[in-house]
Amino acid sequence: MTYSIKPVAFVRNIRKAVEDDHWGTVISTIELAENLQQEALAGISKFSHLDIIFYFDQVSDEKIQYGARHPRNNTDYPKVGVFAQRGKNRPNKLGLTTVELVEVRERILVVKGLDAIDGTPVIDIKPVMAEFLPRGKVKQPEWSTKLMEKYWSE
Repeated sequence: MTYSIKPVAFVRNIRKAVEDDHWGTVISTIELAENLQQEALAGISKFSHLDIIFYFDQVSDEKIQYGARHPRNNTDYPKVGVFAQRGKNRPNKLGLTTVELVEVRERILVVKGLDAIDGTPVIDIKPVMAEFLPRGKVKQPEWSTKLMEKYWSE
């Protein structure tokens, strides 16, 4: 089965290359694709946060990982499967990040904390609603907390 998905928007920011940390203060603009009308964003300014689904378009097929590995290739972390981590070398090359919506300018969203580099295609934009957040306590292993210590820092 094959699927064809077209970008709904593109990311613009100062990050030109993939880096592992310090995404918290990155301000990005997300500009709608030419085939979409401005009204696609009607009402979005009433939300404080958005979920951005994007495509890791610069990951080559040879780098895709299907099994287990040490996150960031750090042997201090346990070897875990591709679906137990959030790395870019995923089978379908999809990323998902919850961002703060800073401003809406006609066909452009200004967001904070998007960990996608300049030019990244956006697959979908969804408003964050409290009712879709986890209903119970979030559980995660200690290694992931350690790995993320500097991810959102300045």
